[in-house]
Amino acid sequence: MIRVGTGSLRFRLLAGAAVWIALALAVAGFILSGLFQDHVRRRFEAELTTHLEQLAALLEEDAAGRPAVRQPLSDPRFRRPLSGLYWQVGTGESALRSRSLWDGALALPPDEVAGGEVHRHVVAGPAGQTLTVLERTVQLPDRAGPDRIAVAADQGELRRVTHVFNMTLVLSLGVLAMALIAAALVQVRVGLRPLARLRRELADVRAGRRKRFATPMPTEVQPLVEDLNALLAHAEEVVGRGRLQAGNLAHALKTNLAVLANEAAGLNEGNARAVGATIARQIEVMRRHVDHHMARARAAASRGVPGISTPVAECAAALARVMRTLHAAVDLDIAVEVAPGHVFAGEREDLDEMLGNLVDNACKWARRRVVIGVRAEDGGMLAITVDDDGPGLPEERRDAVLQPGVRLDESVPGTGLGLAVVRDLARLYGGDARLEASPLGGLRAVLRLPAAPA
Repeated sequence: MIRVGTGSLRFRLLAGAAVWIALALAVAGFILSGLFQDHVRRRFEAELTTHLEQLAALLEEDAAGRPAVRQPLSDPRFRRPLSGLYWQVGTGESALRSRSLWDGALALPPDEVAGGEVHRHVVAGPAGQTLTVLERTVQLPDRAGPDRIAVAADQGELRRVTHVFNMTLVLSLGVLAMALIAAALVQVRVGLRPLARLRRELADVRAGRRKRFATPMPTEVQPLVEDLNALLAHAEEVVGRGRLQAGNLAHALKTNLAVLANEAAGLNEGNARAVGATIARQIEVMRRHVDHHMARARAAASRGVPGISTPVAECAAALARVMRTLHAAVDLDIAVEVAPGHVFAGEREDLDEMLGNLVDNACKWARRRVVIGVRAEDGGMLAITVDDDGPGLPEERRDAVLQPGVRLDESVPGTGLGLAVVRDLARLYGGDARLEASPLGGLRAVLRLPAAPA
């Protein structure tokens, strides 16, 4: 599972999408709320204007010469006390007013309203209401002056309608925001899926299961894949060229050493015999040095190169077969206790060199039994163990024998370079080699090497 941290591309895309969605919906909500409030206000005042015109149309003069409304206005709220909708003709206690005002009156401010004009006021109403008032003047035929008529409505109703709309709008925009963020999450997952495939292919390349990236990628990622393939090809070419040059050098040196060995073998008389033996020993030492430095060059070139891996079980089984043949006279029991899943992140030749030296050394000193094992350690490392039931080695001498030229016993054939080669190669790969007591009673060699990624 991919972890989403604050530095991940997935987090940045989702966070950016969430921020812009929130900002866009907030701006949209603000604009919609303002438009709705303006629309409700205009409808509110349009309704008041209609009531005002109806009041003007129904206004007449009664027999006593006073203004009167010949029939009730159509909206029943004018007849319900304190309903929030009121009308009034004139001012003061003598004003003609709707039943909804009960025993109160609209406190209209002093105002000079010209004929045909409509003025708007905000005044305090009954029961603590805040009223919007529209007023105008009406000139009846037989009256000396015009009469002020006014209609008023409680602004609380306007606020309630706006509040309900705003709550519905917030809920709707919140649901829309969650839906859009979910859609952005799906889009990010689908959009980043090629990068997940690229990561899996990279793991396959590092583990040695493939040499190149082969899956076609989107046009934005494909140039990166092509560059990675070119880099892998270049690295493979460099490693191959280095191996070829080192092999040519080794072949040239080994050819000359073979000639010297043949010449040394021809010295058979007198002091020449001793000289020939000395030359032969030096040639063998030179040959081991060449092999040692060849292995170092190969390990240095191979370390960290993607795609290089070696199954430990396969290598150990092959070495066991070879050692049984080489040490057939001793009739050794060479057991391989290696699980198939352990893979060394390096060249097969290097593992053969290191493990072969350790197994060969164990076979030289073992009485009856040699065991090759392996276990996984923390930090992506393998611990390959080679145990024998031989005489073992004192603790104070175990580190010394890993130095070049130091031998366990001069009576046993060798140059003293084998264990030193093992440790040098292991360290080139970022590992190490050490000696310790074996559960079999002899010596245990532990070879720590990097494991190939799963």
